[in-house]
Amino acid sequence: MSTGSGAASAPAPDGHDDPTAPDTPRTSRTSMFASLKVRNYRLFFTGQVVSNIGTWMQRIAQDWLVLSLTGSSAAVGITTALQFLPMLLFGLYGGVLVDRLRKRPTLLVTQSAMALTALFLAVLTLTGHVQVWHVYVAAFAMGLATVVDNPARQSFVSELVGRDQLQNAVSLNSANFQSARLVGPAVAGLMITGVGTGWAFLANGLSFVAPLSCLLLMRARDLHAVQRAPRGKGQLREGLHYVAGRPELIWTITLVGFIGTFGFNFPVFLSAFADDVFDAGAGAYSLFNTLMAVGSLAGALLAARRGTARLRVLIAAAVAFGALEIVAATAPGLWLFALLMVPIGVFSMTVNVTANTSIQMSTDPAMRGRVMALYMMVFLGGSPVGAPIVGWVTDTYGARVGFAAGGAVAATAAIVIGLVLARVGNLRLSVGWHRGHPQVRFVPRERREALAPAA
Repeated sequence: MSTGSGAASAPAPDGHDDPTAPDTPRTSRTSMFASLKVRNYRLFFTGQVVSNIGTWMQRIAQDWLVLSLTGSSAAVGITTALQFLPMLLFGLYGGVLVDRLRKRPTLLVTQSAMALTALFLAVLTLTGHVQVWHVYVAAFAMGLATVVDNPARQSFVSELVGRDQLQNAVSLNSANFQSARLVGPAVAGLMITGVGTGWAFLANGLSFVAPLSCLLLMRARDLHAVQRAPRGKGQLREGLHYVAGRPELIWTITLVGFIGTFGFNFPVFLSAFADDVFDAGAGAYSLFNTLMAVGSLAGALLAARRGTARLRVLIAAAVAFGALEIVAATAPGLWLFALLMVPIGVFSMTVNVTANTSIQMSTDPAMRGRVMALYMMVFLGGSPVGAPIVGWVTDTYGARVGFAAGGAVAATAAIVIGLVLARVGNLRLSVGWHRGHPQVRFVPRERREALAPAA
């Protein structure tokens, strides 16, 4: 049972929510699009569709612009690092602010700041004055806005739909993001080859009109009331102690930290494969991202149907994700490599959604901003550490070695942390058959009672 400062306002996690609980057969399912029945969430979802398309357009254009200006995969890694460095440095402070502030006004400010940053980069690029250091500055500025925007958006979902539909809404958010990933890279590829990268930056800046309008149209009276943390000293330390005292939180965050730092550096990996390994240009880079988005969308929709976030799903998906990266690194041809992006996308999204949901459902509302900030800080903030490292490995030893190394780290971390969580929960791995199919799950360890000798 939760004992944090907000315990009185949140139900204690049950076996459905606790990743360390034993796996038992369950048939819990929900409507795939249940959360869209909520008006405020529909508005939120709609605004994000448009904005996410622009975001993906900028990601592709930004990576390709840096590669064009420098010819270096390490420079792409530095750009990624700078974009996520603010989350690493200030992420926890962003979470403290989010727990104190109202989420909707906060998002209006952060989304406006991100729009201005994209428009700034568009002007420089379209006028022909852009230099690589301009892109670095824009990436860092975007990261500063993300410090508050990310935990605010993550925790705002529970205010839109309530606890009962939280998993469904988190999954649909991911499906939303990945649907945009199908459109954004394709449009960005056409723009880059047709009219230049500057127009992709301009499109992203203008796309923020949609989420800003939808936030303004929401009904405040329909939001679920959530306890906000009052201003006070020691709130950052309080959040860290809260997470440290809960194995289901600390080890899940550690796992996504390893995967986010070394396995999710796709701008470095995929741009290097497109340019160096297959010599296929921006079109192939867009294709790789699009096919990965197909898999990620499928993974998000499958997660929307599941009613629970469970240990074996998280660990198994993380192991499969790492193993598939190693397999893809050895792919001899472009099309085989491209097709492997689909299952990689499925398992990467399964890891993302399962970890995100289990953490939110296991956290007291008054602590959610700080906990989600720590989660996002570790997940996204690991890139400033990992991106330059994998960029250097990729430049020095080749794209195949870099990609395989990232997958090996992800798979190893998943196996080790899975064993740790099982031990903490007093579980053991059970392998057997169920209805004619092999089944792997965690079950309680058998307790042996020592018999005292007869007197």
